Amino acid sequence: MLEQLNGATRVHFIVGDPIAQVKSPAGVTQAFAERGHNAIVVPAHVAPEHLYAWHAGLSHAQNVDGIIVTVPHKVAAFGLCASTSERATFLRAVNTMRRNPDGSWHGDMFDGLGFVEAMRDNGCDPRGKCALVIGAGGACSAIAHALLLAGVSSLALADTSRLRRTTLIDRLNWLKTAPVTHGSTDATGYDIVINATPMGMKDGDPYPADVTTFNAVMFVGCVITALAVSPLIAAARAQGCVTMTGADMFARVRDLMVDFLLNRD
Repeated sequence: MLEQLNGATRVHFIVGDPIAQVKSPAGVTQAFAERGHNAIVVPAHVAPEHLYAWHAGLSHAQNVDGIIVTVPHKVAAFGLCASTSERATFLRAVNTMRRNPDGSWHGDMFDGLGFVEAMRDNGCDPRGKCALVIGAGGACSAIAHALLLAGVSSLALADTSRLRRTTLIDRLNWLKTAPVTHGSTDATGYDIVINATPMGMKDGDPYPADVTTFNAVMFVGCVITALAVSPLIAAARAQGCVTMTGADMFARVRDLMVDFLLNRD
């Protein structure tokens, strides 16, 4: 994968806090190689209070072409972009940034689109279904937005922060596609349950949803990639649910990000 690493190699970063759990450095670097592009992805562990200073410094490096953004920076990184896609503008969050010709940055958000494509890969078409999404951060907002555009009949959001949850619900209801309401960890009555939080990455984390309310006709998805099978997905499988892992999502998101970074989107 690094046989062609040399002075002409184009550099991309993935920035997060923490960063050790991410799969993008190898996965996206491999995808560049498969497309015949001499480029590499380097992890950067940057605390939120240092994000803007870090970005200002790396922007002076003329061989840096792109940035992949992960937890917790997706909302803050929106402010680093001179231009964004319509999707990212609505969400006010980005997970991928590429250079504009003038050296500024253009951002987009692929978490939602990639998640919905992976759902379909795993046998779940969201159209006409009732969905519960746990979370209200950057990834959650993108997934909720994509589910609404994919035609869910209703969407409920659950998050520990009522303010953050209410703000996202109000914004999503501007779309006028399907009702978006306040949800809880109780999954009773839903066709789709999605964990869009980091809960489950650490030992001792509680389940993000009440797994005792799962049943075999539900589809359960999770964004966590640090574990091949998160505790939530393991519990859902024990109940007979059809499931989707964070790795399934990442595979789809990776391809969307690479096309974007290579300006082939």
